[in-house]
Amino acid sequence: MNNVERHQYIIKEVNQKGHVSVVELCESLSVSSVTIRKDLQFLEDSGLVYRTHGGVTKQNPYQTDRSVIEKEKLHEKEKIEIAKAAAKFITANDSIIIGSGTTTQFFARQIAPQEQLTVVTSALNVTLELLKHANVEVIQLGGSVRHTSSSVTGQYAMHILDQFFCSKLFLGVDGIDLEYGISTTNAQEALLNQKMISVAQQVIVLADSSKFGRKSFGKIVDFSNIDVVISDDIPKPFQELFDAMGIQTIVCK
Repeated sequence: MNNVERHQYIIKEVNQKGHVSVVELCESLSVSSVTIRKDLQFLEDSGLVYRTHGGVTKQNPYQTDRSVIEKEKLHEKEKIEIAKAAAKFITANDSIIIGSGTTTQFFARQIAPQEQLTVVTSALNVTLELLKHANVEVIQLGGSVRHTSSSVTGQYAMHILDQFFCSKLFLGVDGIDLEYGISTTNAQEALLNQKMISVAQQVIVLADSSKFGRKSFGKIVDFSNIDVVISDDIPKPFQELFDAMGIQTIVCK
């Protein structure tokens, strides 16, 4: 194949599979990895694909910051099912932490405690969802409010968390990458999420399938700090890794 034919083949494979590795392309096209990497660089520079570690994808793997108003409209059906599954983890007289994000906001809407529930949260939209329940005590963390996420960050919020230890943390994320772990678009929010993880007995990640294979600016933690992942779909490489690490997974179709 000449350059144009290789490029057409690569684009076709990426469109069909979503992600193709350099090794696969070398074997299929019988060319060196140097040639393939040059092809991928050309295609990325042309805006046709996105390069990843060891391969190429059709979806931008780098998640950027967007407002909750915009994100709330995305993957709504999937978020509702994830929220329903997450709500089953709440027990009588539980004390939990809820992180920021639209998936956690959907989760808050599904909470219907039969007895007393204590919720610590950084998210203003989560607080507003829970105020309708007389038997839910909400502890709103204080600090600088992020306009895009409607949540607080900073040392004050982290200091308040020093006073608590909760049974579960329900955490929304912006990116889940095989090597990078879980991440969010804001570094200060990543630090606050790390603090939340340190004061929770069980960490439950709520993420729709669009978050897999992506990474954001602020790394939160590696997968070794995660206990449960709830999603509408989990790609095979991630499922295999989670199984090997003993991470519980729940897929909501």
